[in-house]
Amino acid sequence: MAGELEELLGFLSSPSRQVSLDSYSYFLSILGHGGLRSLSPLLQVKASAVDIVRGLTGSDDGLETLASRSDLTLLPLLRLLGDHSDISCPAADALINLSQNPTMAEKLVSLRAVDDAMEVIYKPDGADARLSRLLVMLLANLTQSDSGIASLLQDTFEHVASVLVNVSKVEAGRRILLQPKGSLLKQIIRQSDSTNPLRKKGVSGTIRNCCFEADKQLHNLLSLSEYLWPALLLPVAGKKAYSEQDMTKMPPELSNALSHEREPVHDPEIRKQALETLYLIVLQNAGRSALWSVNGPRILQVGYEDEEDPKVMEAYELVGSLVNYSLTHNS
Repeated sequence: MAGELEELLGFLSSPSRQVSLDSYSYFLSILGHGGLRSLSPLLQVKASAVDIVRGLTGSDDGLETLASRSDLTLLPLLRLLGDHSDISCPAADALINLSQNPTMAEKLVSLRAVDDAMEVIYKPDGADARLSRLLVMLLANLTQSDSGIASLLQDTFEHVASVLVNVSKVEAGRRILLQPKGSLLKQIIRQSDSTNPLRKKGVSGTIRNCCFEADKQLHNLLSLSEYLWPALLLPVAGKKAYSEQDMTKMPPELSNALSHEREPVHDPEIRKQALETLYLIVLQNAGRSALWSVNGPRILQVGYEDEEDPKVMEAYELVGSLVNYSLTHNS
């Protein structure tokens, strides 16, 4: 089998190479795959070959065999992500299964798998919907490690924020971002203080979209309170220094930042998104209690006094009505 596998992987690496009939028939006889008549003859063979590899990743023995030849396996599969959907989807499936192994995940990160996945999702003409879901699952596996997270959030990759907003618009994407293991959302929230305006807005939009799951995922969201409250409350806290009395009721991640005057968040859309996110959280009883526990209503009151944008003021008032806190505005 080893020789036939190497020949098959070699074919995926360079489809112009000929794969012997014996090797191809050998795998088809085991896994029962055939060509896809809607594709050209070369693509039929290519689709069947990658489907065979995906089949191998469905068993421990197959995964072990492919992992032992990762030098021949990983890069060809990554290159197939930009191919026809009948080829790219099984390639993504195979990579998801392979990346559950931490060693293989690290190798994929070193091969720029995170960048490759993001680029396919971000394609101007739009990626296939099923492929996008698979690639988000792949990213969830790859970002279990610090190197994967760093690759996803690198500052040079500016459109990552837009991709994450799009991913979080659908329920399947939100579920993946909210998985407690590895907490991809935590790493995203920590980017809320980015100096890149596009990234900052994208992070804000992603957090808001994920909070549409607050009725089912509030526990997971509040487990990130150390990062979540600063991301949501600091943009709407105004620019004044807070009193000692106010700060004694806040956790350090808020009080330290609010102990002095700050540069305000100038983009009203980010302030509005933060308030919309707070609204989704305080719709839940536990969410309201959590906001009170960090002196959130007082922060909203002070921020409201500084606010001048009518739409943002409306968003303040909506949250204030839920937490039963009186907002005043000097006009």
